[in-house]
Amino acid sequence: MEARLAVRTSEERVRSIEGRAAGLLRQAQAEREARERAERRRRLRAEQARVAEAVAEAARLALERIEHSLAEAERVRSEAERRRQEQEGELKTVRARVRELSVELEKLVSTVHGSEVARAERRMRLEQMHTRAVEELGVEVPVLLAEYGPDVPVPPPADAEGDAAVPVPYVRSVQEKRAKEAERNLNRLGKINPLALEEYAALEERHAFLNAQLEDLKKTKRDLLHVVKEVDDRVQEVFSAAFGDVEREFAKIFGRLFPGGEGKLVLTSPEDMLSTGVEVEARPPGKKVKRLSLLSGGERSLTAVAFLAAIFKARPSPFYVMDEVEAALDDTNLQRLLVIFEELRESSQLIVITHQKRTMEAADALYGVTMQGDGISQVISQKLDRKAAEEINPYVA
Repeated sequence: MEARLAVRTSEERVRSIEGRAAGLLRQAQAEREARERAERRRRLRAEQARVAEAVAEAARLALERIEHSLAEAERVRSEAERRRQEQEGELKTVRARVRELSVELEKLVSTVHGSEVARAERRMRLEQMHTRAVEELGVEVPVLLAEYGPDVPVPPPADAEGDAAVPVPYVRSVQEKRAKEAERNLNRLGKINPLALEEYAALEERHAFLNAQLEDLKKTKRDLLHVVKEVDDRVQEVFSAAFGDVEREFAKIFGRLFPGGEGKLVLTSPEDMLSTGVEVEARPPGKKVKRLSLLSGGERSLTAVAFLAAIFKARPSPFYVMDEVEAALDDTNLQRLLVIFEELRESSQLIVITHQKRTMEAADALYGVTMQGDGISQVISQKLDRKAAEEINPYVA
């Protein structure tokens, strides 16, 4: 057993030594490969160093040449800039001279053109004067110069008398002034119109026609003013009568709706019935105010109802439509208003939109709008028995 263990131990040591030997061999191989790689890198770096030195030398030479080229270019640029400045100065001088010469040329051209135009105008004027002398005066130019030239004395004016009725020497300014005055007088006379008599007859006929039309317009205006006055008088008469009746009824109805109160209607401009306004003065019992703006909502509503009822009584109508006129009234004022409604029902038909139960009880028929479960609106009506309503509510009567 001990021999076997010793053999096994020896075998294990041998295998261990063999493993270590194999590892050392591998390490030796790795070292040899590493040395070879390092040698290759060294040779590569040496080659790269030689290339870098060559590139650096070439770069140094290129830099020297570039610096030399830059210096030469700077010198050339400076010389070109100097020449450019000199040329710009010369160009400015040339341009200024060109402008001066252009201005002088324009002046000369304008002068020459003006002279040519003046000469052309004088030639045209001479030709026109020649033509005018031949066509209008029937005198040739030589004869005109011989008889009316500047050396010939000028005849005196036709209205000259005494010493002024003798020929005078020719003075251009004086004769031009005399000619202009004669031309103005001739222009005022105007040309001869051979149709003047016919035009006068036509204008006279037109004048007579316009006078007749004017008289018709004046007569129509007088008739219209008369009709307007009659209408205004009728309007004032009708308005005065209606205002008197409404004022009387308003005082009565206001006294009934406001026992102990006072209400009246006042014209803002009694002297001008066509443009006057109407003011409502209301004084409920126990108050001194008369302006409607100082009254409560129910008092204002009741005053408005009194005014409407006064108009209804003053000028009755077959039917009346009222929309919630009693909405702001309490029970007492509502009862007074229902009494007024009963009086109006004697001569007219009342259509009242209301939510008040007592107003509904006073009606002969009710019409309402209801909506069923299907969402469709439906109008329903119901006639009331007046006697049954009076038994239920004695205030209905």
